[in-house]
Amino acid sequence: MRREALTKAIEELEAGRTPQLSAEDIPAFSVQATAGNDHLSPDSLEQITRGLTAADIPVLKRALEAMDTGELAWLGFKVVYDADAAQSNTDNEVTKKYGEEGSANGESFLFFCNDAKDILAAHSYSPRDAFQMKDVTRGPSMHNQQFEGLIWTSVPLFSSVRVWLLGASDVAVELAKLAQHVGFEVKVADYDPAYLNEERFPEVERVMLHGGDFHELANLTASPDDYVCVLTRGHMFDPESCIWALENHVAYVGMMGCAGKNSTVHDLVLAAGITEADWERVKRPIGLKFGAKTPAELAIAIVAELIDVRYRARYSAEAQEKHEKSLGR
Repeated sequence: MRREALTKAIEELEAGRTPQLSAEDIPAFSVQATAGNDHLSPDSLEQITRGLTAADIPVLKRALEAMDTGELAWLGFKVVYDADAAQSNTDNEVTKKYGEEGSANGESFLFFCNDAKDILAAHSYSPRDAFQMKDVTRGPSMHNQQFEGLIWTSVPLFSSVRVWLLGASDVAVELAKLAQHVGFEVKVADYDPAYLNEERFPEVERVMLHGGDFHELANLTASPDDYVCVLTRGHMFDPESCIWALENHVAYVGMMGCAGKNSTVHDLVLAAGITEADWERVKRPIGLKFGAKTPAELAIAIVAELIDVRYRARYSAEAQEKHEKSLGR
């Protein structure tokens, strides 16, 4: 979600004009995101935008506040494609019962919801609507297609976690696709254009290093919130990559490789001045343990670990316990 889009929409509504929001502002409505879904398209956003009024200003301002403070919150969208069906009761034998009332109305609208399940909307909503509005916190929403006549989607108001893939290896190719798909911002660094190119890494940021090695990595800066995956081809530049990640104090760093190779990297990293305590921060081998061997399987193991690291960083122990208990685990 683009901050400037929110501020512009608020200004337009305050001036009594209908704001213009595009799929570029709200990616949940892009052609790519809605491909194959007959009930959701870029036109759905236009439908919602046309219905915005001054009553929606507090919703947008609350979303702006959440964005500025880094709150775990979402701007959600109710999209109605059949008003009669949306308002009909569709309880069944499996789902939780919400009474005889379906959706409160046949109108499409936007709303705000945060991880604490606080909802703000300019339109009325029913208990069934509230259930689905709260579910946007599992983004874009876990049950967005559960009931006939309407569909739900959302866009996060907080920043994505950035993942650096150091090395344009075949594992990195697979990992870039998966990591982007589950909401990470991906950057790939390598020195060889034969491996680091648009064909292998479309739609992610590519950082070309020069000089035929990874020495230029020292000129780049990572954020303490970033994750780093050390995946250099043949492990040739794993020491430089680990040193860079540790010197930038990133939130997570993991490295591929067997025990023997990792021991060699350990010696080279410590010889460069890294402490043993810092070296212990390197997850090795990277990824969850479940027998992954091929590049695609290893990428699944790694992105699963990244998801878990992100989950534990974002949610308190209490929230995690509640989530696990709700799943019966």
